[in-house]
Amino acid sequence: MGAVAVLIVFAGVWGSWGTAQHVMLSRGREAGTVRVASCAGSTCAGPFTPTSSGSRARARVELPESVAVRAGQTYDVVLKPGTTDAVRSGPAGILYAWVPLGGALLLASVVVAGGMRLTRVAWVLGLCGAGLLTAAFVAIQ
Repeated sequence: MGAVAVLIVFAGVWGSWGTAQHVMLSRGREAGTVRVASCAGSTCAGPFTPTSSGSRARARVELPESVAVRAGQTYDVVLKPGTTDAVRSGPAGILYAWVPLGGALLLASVVVAGGMRLTRVAWVLGLCGAGLLTAAFVAIQ
């Protein structure tokens, strides 16, 4: 059961890292703001205004996951290299990127409590996961 719990947490880190690397290691990446012009389905798009040196303005970039993104609002973003896909930056972007890890911690806490009978460790894992998810929810709003 310990291996299953470790595998679940590892999968959460793996799932989070795909987005978190762009937000947390933003040095050398194009940073700026996007004013959301339209949202369709699970994608919002708008013009990109650069704030970092070496960046160039773009007529349209996409925010692939439209969680708490509203048309007409301006958001700080980092562009994924070689694409027009933007990722929210700042504290809200960092916390949102690690949401899969928060879910994995919650799930691992159930495995640790039920399968290994380590209730204190399970409580720590569960509270860390719930805290991460709550902080991301509050920061994104």
